[in-house]
Amino acid sequence: MSQQDYKRPLGNSELMVSPIGLGTWQFSKRKNLAGKYWPMLSDEESYDIVQTTYNNGVNWFDSAEMYGNGESEKTLARALQSAGIRNEDVVVATKWMPIFRTARSIKKTIDQRIEVLDGHTISLHQVHNPLSFSGIGAQMKAMAELVKDKKIRYVGVSNFSASQMRKAHAELAKHSIRLVSNQVHYNMVNRKIEYNGIMEAARELNIAIIAYSPLAQGILTGKYHDAPQEIKSKQGFRKRIGSFKEKGLEKTRPLIDKLREVADNHQATAAQVALNWLTHYHNGTVFAIPGASNTQQAGSNARSMHLDLTGEEMEILDQASKQIQK
Repeated sequence: MSQQDYKRPLGNSELMVSPIGLGTWQFSKRKNLAGKYWPMLSDEESYDIVQTTYNNGVNWFDSAEMYGNGESEKTLARALQSAGIRNEDVVVATKWMPIFRTARSIKKTIDQRIEVLDGHTISLHQVHNPLSFSGIGAQMKAMAELVKDKKIRYVGVSNFSASQMRKAHAELAKHSIRLVSNQVHYNMVNRKIEYNGIMEAARELNIAIIAYSPLAQGILTGKYHDAPQEIKSKQGFRKRIGSFKEKGLEKTRPLIDKLREVADNHQATAAQVALNWLTHYHNGTVFAIPGASNTQQAGSNARSMHLDLTGEEMEILDQASKQIQK
């Protein structure tokens, strides 16, 4: 199956992307507080991850200004160039960090984003979260001006509530521009967006949901259920999260068991089934951006697109997932 077979429109845009993208927070090289969440990856390791991801049918990559103060963006750009991947063959998304800033910095920092991405088109520029000194109207006005100036192609948001997303959509519409996406925390362990209005608004407005942490930071792989001691050796804050502790792992074990049952039917892994369910259960609304810290993970995540789960399997997984929601 070719890359083209997997592609579908990202929300109401003309961007044709694979259901799975690559999140590149792990390319931060442990610079700044956000970057220290991940272990250090060498340039060679990062380049191999990008090459493997692309070779397995993924055509888009998500980064952010906050990831290592631009280090993730730089590494991604170099990796694409090293692999000989043309600008026109991929979609690059990044994000503006609003904390302690006003909307004016959206336009002030865009040239830096373009510079660190070394000529790769910013196909999707997102407001990383709603915590700005400026209102949504001012932010969307600045983003709209970037579109009109051809600095970026489309506008997205991240971590916006349903009402904030609707507001952003309405403000952009004043400039005859559409809101394309909302990047939020969503996976089979955390389905809050289905109950707080975000998914409903996304469907109504034809806005894509981009799911970050789609494998619940590794919980949905099942590896920590098999070897709970592994979490102790991980860098970052994961070991302190309740879902990685014994009680949390026992709560999610029934879901892992169902994921593995379905995976056995498809010669796949629990993680691949979880990603496939996430990106197909909602009829094309949801896209996922798992990270990868090695080529094995990168290839496995991308190959989740190959699966063809039955309707019955999708419903069995839906029910198993709903059983563990708080």
